Amino acid sequence: MRGAKRLLGSLLIGLSVAGCQTDYTELPTFSAERKLLQAVIEVPAGTNLERRYDPATHEFAPQQRAGKDRVLEFLPYPGNYGFVPGTNTATGGPLPVLVLAESQPTGTVLEVLPLGLLLLDNAGALERVVLAVPARPSQQILRETSTWAAFIQRYPAAHQILRLWFQQRASPGTIRIMGWKDEQAAVEQVRSVMR
Repeated sequence: MRGAKRLLGSLLIGLSVAGCQTDYTELPTFSAERKLLQAVIEVPAGTNLERRYDPATHEFAPQQRAGKDRVLEFLPYPGNYGFVPGTNTATGGPLPVLVLAESQPTGTVLEVLPLGLLLLDNAGALERVVLAVPARPSQQILRETSTWAAFIQRYPAAHQILRLWFQQRASPGTIRIMGWKDEQAAVEQVRSVMR
């Protein structure tokens, strides 16, 4: 009898935890305490398996193509790829973000400082990606870099690596770099797509 009660108790706790999963799309765009931009990580830096957050199931599911998990057939992600919560772009999804930092687990929510905005022509559709660094100095790998000008000046090779990676991550010729903008343009873009 005690074993049955413990089992039932465990099942009820498990159900309540599963029913209380975080809805990452409903998180605020800016943190409540420090008013900093937030980023939800879907694809950790250094990985090739593309995951996206599914608001219906509250899970980070692998992207599918022809019934198989979509694996990036190029170099792994150069940063932590995810989205800015509380945003909705013209394509119907949240605003993408690439956080330049050490690999963070899927589902991590970070306070970030926007560095810039990347404009891409992705097979005829305009895509905008916020480039950011963690707000916490202990998580930063690009020291003293919180503006686009500082990023370009201190890390010109990183800028070129990102340009080449974004151009080559899909089928050659399907993605073109339309331009780069500074941190102010990134913040304006975020505010323009906030729900």
